[in-house]
Amino acid sequence: MPPDRVLEHVTAAVVGRRREAEIVVAALDGGRHVVLEGPPGTGKSTLLRAVAKARGAGFAFVEGNAELTPARLIGHFDPARVLVDGYDPSVFIAGPLVDALREGMLLYVEELNRVPEETLNVLVTVLSERELTVPRLGRVPAADGFRLVAAMNPYDTVGTARISSTVHDRLCRLAFAYQSATDERAIVVRALTPDGGDPPVDAAWIGAFVEVVRRTRDHPDLEIGSSVRGAIDAAVLASSLARVRDASPADVGLDAVLVALSGRIRLRPGSGRTPEDVITQLWRGVVDGAADGGGAVGKAAPPRAELRHPDRPSPRGATPTG
Repeated sequence: MPPDRVLEHVTAAVVGRRREAEIVVAALDGGRHVVLEGPPGTGKSTLLRAVAKARGAGFAFVEGNAELTPARLIGHFDPARVLVDGYDPSVFIAGPLVDALREGMLLYVEELNRVPEETLNVLVTVLSERELTVPRLGRVPAADGFRLVAAMNPYDTVGTARISSTVHDRLCRLAFAYQSATDERAIVVRALTPDGGDPPVDAAWIGAFVEVVRRTRDHPDLEIGSSVRGAIDAAVLASSLARVRDASPADVGLDAVLVALSGRIRLRPGSGRTPEDVITQLWRGVVDGAADGGGAVGKAAPPRAELRHPDRPSPRGATPTG
């Protein structure tokens, strides 16, 4: 499929990310390999899956971690069958790298900076020579369409290692930032209603959940904030809680954000606060500010509307004033 048609399909499947989609499509069309660097939940995997589908190419997913050895990436000979048939190519169990090379697929390596150095060295050879030589199997050339795309999260240092300049020199780098508030609200709506229709939570409340999530990213007591997945989970939880609890919508929303976000954020050392304390402060600030007409949800209308569920209305007269 021509690059312009691929881009058309990708932009229809992914909320926002037009610039990033153009760059990724252009890089892959030019035969380049790419590393996408950005925080989790910014659409890196979603974009790549859409690109692979639009290109008609396969998509081989590899989770980067300390256990990703060269054998797991490349593949291995079945020991039991080797005893019977010897090192025949038919007894080789291909790993994701060999499958991607043979089939001309996109090889997506997630969390590249968690991959051991000896495994990265295997990728260096593939990126340089577009082929791999496996002992007793022989040469595995890259079929047309093979590309390597990797992702890195620069904000998480636990279990990560510095990527050598040898690897970086063979990859084009594209930085992913968080989406705009408008795009994140659209992402939440799409996640809640994949088949269309009205979301189970009022649009103004979706805006409030998104706003709380966005405020976690620059809160002085937080080292790491939440991705948009936190807003999606908060909206789902709020909808479910509204079905079983007679309480003010603001209290329903507070419990929803506490459960959805407390495990996603990371406190700065020495802050002396708890995740629950910070999230409660943020939620009250968004809800109270909106109720006072302070425009706490950006340019969207203040979330005066009640949480609603198609099967059960919210308590009469309840407003999100905290």
